[in-house]
Formats: sequence, C-alpha cells, structure tokens
Amino acid sequence: MSLVFPAGNTVSGVSPGDGRRGRSPRPAAPAGTAPGRSYAGGMAADDAPPSQQRTRGAALGLPADGPGSLAGFGQRSVAFLLDAFAAALIAGLVTAPELPRNWSLLSFGLVTVVFLVLTGQTPGMRLMGLRLAHPSPGRRLAPWRAVVRTALLMLLLPALVVDSDGRGLHDRLTDTAVIRER
Repeated sequence: MSLVFPAGNTVSGVSPGDGRRGRSPRPAAPAGTAPGRSYAGGMAADDAPPSQQRTRGAALGLPADGPGSLAGFGQRSVAFLLDAFAAALIAGLVTAPELPRNWSLLSFGLVTVVFLVLTGQTPGMRLMGLRLAHPSPGRRLAPWRAVVRTALLMLLLPALVVDSDGRGLHDRLTDTAVIRER
C-alpha cells in the first residue's frame, strides 16, 4: 500500500518523498550531481520517489481491506487453532476414556472437508468472520479442492510458505484464498 502525502504534510516525522522516520532532513546533492550518484557527503542523491508497494490481494482483484479482502495471518491462525481444538474434542468423545492421539487428525480432515464443501467455511473460520474464496463464486467448492487443501494444511508446512499476498502454498495450489466475510 503506498502512502501519498500532499505537499507540506508530514506524518510521524516522515516528510514527503523521504522514507526515513524521525531523522534529520537528507542533505541536498550539490549542483551538477546526477540523481543516484555519490557526492562528497558520501550518500547517494536520490531524487526518485519511494517505491510503490503492492496492496495485498491486488493481483487477485480483491479489495485492500474490509469484506472480501485477504485475511491476515493472525486471523487465519486463530481459525485453524479453533478448528484443531474442535477436532480434538470430537475425537476425544469417540475415543474416551483414551486420549484421541492421531484420531484428531482424521476428525480435523473430515470436519474441514465437509464444512468447506457444504458451507465454504470451517467452524473456526465462521467464528473469525472468514470464508474461502475460489474460482467459481456462487457455487460450492469442488470436493477435490477441499481434500487437497486440507491434506496440505494438515502437513502444516505448506500453510507457512506464503506468497507476496500472504496466501499459503495450500491456497495457491488449489486456487483459493481465505477472505474476510465482515
């Protein structure tokens, strides 16, 4: 997201065209020094404006914030933990009085796939105000996408490998994205 400052406006010690916070103004380059060249002060004169940062989700045609924007890592993590806890409770009810051990993975996988196909969101996503976006809006998520995405999510590592938009590898491979619903 790029910040545009009108002439004469400063925010938190940042001057227009100066990406440095709270520092004294950069000395001007002597006359005749080409932009980007070093001068006697040892610093490079930089007359170019700060680089434009890309908005998360812009490549997908999603808004920068609000409903329909990409969900942040924290929200997605909390939704995952809520789903994992619910899966452990379900597995615990089935295996009681024993501990559920790996049965929790099976219940997590089943709950996640069923809810993603039927409603487009897991119970944890619903509580966090998130849903899964996919290439066919208005239709249910294809079961193969839900199975592949969930299998990769259960491995955990693909969910931690993210692109510049913040989408995990499991979402990139299945052409999905977790977005804010509210």
